[in-house]
Amino acid sequence: MNRIILITVIALISISAKAQQTGTLLYNWQETNLVGSWAYNNTYNECWGLEVNGSEIAIIGSTDGTHFFNVTDPTNATQVAYVAGAYQGGGVVHRDYHDFQGYLYVVCDEGSSSTLQIIDISTLPDSVTTVYDSNALFTKSHNIYIDTATAKLYACASNTAMDVYDLHTPTAPELIYSYNGVGHVHDAFVRNDSAYLNCGNDGFRIFDFSTVNQMGDQPTLLGALTSYPDAGYNHSGWLNDDGTVYVMQDENHGYDVKLLDVSDFNNISVLSTFSSGVDPQSMAHNGIIKGDNLYIPYYHDGLRVFDISDPYNPVQVCNYDTYPYSITYCTIHNNHLGYKGAWGVYPYLPSGNIIVSDMQTGLYIIDITSGTTNVIETSISNNIYPNPAKSQFIIENNSADNLKLFNSLGTEVMSKKLYNNQTTINRGNLANGLYFYSLNKEGKQIESGKVLFE
Repeated sequence: MNRIILITVIALISISAKAQQTGTLLYNWQETNLVGSWAYNNTYNECWGLEVNGSEIAIIGSTDGTHFFNVTDPTNATQVAYVAGAYQGGGVVHRDYHDFQGYLYVVCDEGSSSTLQIIDISTLPDSVTTVYDSNALFTKSHNIYIDTATAKLYACASNTAMDVYDLHTPTAPELIYSYNGVGHVHDAFVRNDSAYLNCGNDGFRIFDFSTVNQMGDQPTLLGALTSYPDAGYNHSGWLNDDGTVYVMQDENHGYDVKLLDVSDFNNISVLSTFSSGVDPQSMAHNGIIKGDNLYIPYYHDGLRVFDISDPYNPVQVCNYDTYPYSITYCTIHNNHLGYKGAWGVYPYLPSGNIIVSDMQTGLYIIDITSGTTNVIETSISNNIYPNPAKSQFIIENNSADNLKLFNSLGTEVMSKKLYNNQTTINRGNLANGLYFYSLNKEGKQIESGKVLFE
């Protein structure tokens, strides 16, 4: 495990040495009259996107319900429809969405009055019609995923760890399987009956559901991964187009994103780990892969886009910060320890525009193709040794003038200047464990990474 941590640091360094773009804001919507949740003061949650009747539609959930926007021309975007949630108000934190055969499926993870809602979206951009609104199947579900090829809906953390429904009649889902092999399934990605399950504290599982068509049928376990770098709360993931690489986020402050090799279910392995590079406590949320790009709503750090064409060396190529407070403010006030900022992303609109939802600041439409360069491409080289370290480590860097060291809570524990492109960090009274470093030049962070004292 210690050797893997060293590899993680090296991979992280390679990310920040590339030029990247700042996306261009095309549209932002927020409703000041909506109440924030009692838990996290988030007014908004998940987003989704559609193309219907030649129009591009953006969807965002709020504590009130589901909001539909015609964003075909983002400069003239308008809200065209709204469906009230069965449960509303400050108790709402999560809503989730997926569409299938002209219907939008909506769930909420809070409230005794919550329901599964099925909304006819075929008449957009003019209107929508709710055709099913009932708790007969379940009241709450944390997330849903629909395997459109096989007409199956996967309801995560619902009545059981995960329930599977047949959608051959889209407005009349039929329960065909309930899974209780783990505490709960937080999220799922499913393609052609292969279900990639993010199981919270129980790690990662892959099942074959091709034999599950009615109650009593059983899936086949294809593979699992429970021990890996920065293993924490296994939150969500997404599969690349050719089915060989899976991105996985553990929703823990300061934990890296992982790219997995899933080409061999009997030998699932971690290809690389990386982060936004913004703060030691930064945390990723619901990443989505489209082509060679990985789009991650990164809470306080906004939208982060990585080129994963080389999965061993992901490169951050674009960002757009939706959260209104500066990085400096967040660091001073330990705001990265909370749950705020970018929540959801949808990158599949035909125009190429990106939909992002922010927990506090609402709906964003972002163009990532014509942004401005916000990081100057340089030839940055780092050498960190030894790592893991016992009494001290040395870092060599040809660009930074200062290093700051943080503990796992994000508290700064040391600051040192670099002389002749290097400095030595003596641990002193620092306890064993994982620490985060920030390399800075003229007060601005240019690199970040991890070091282990043992």
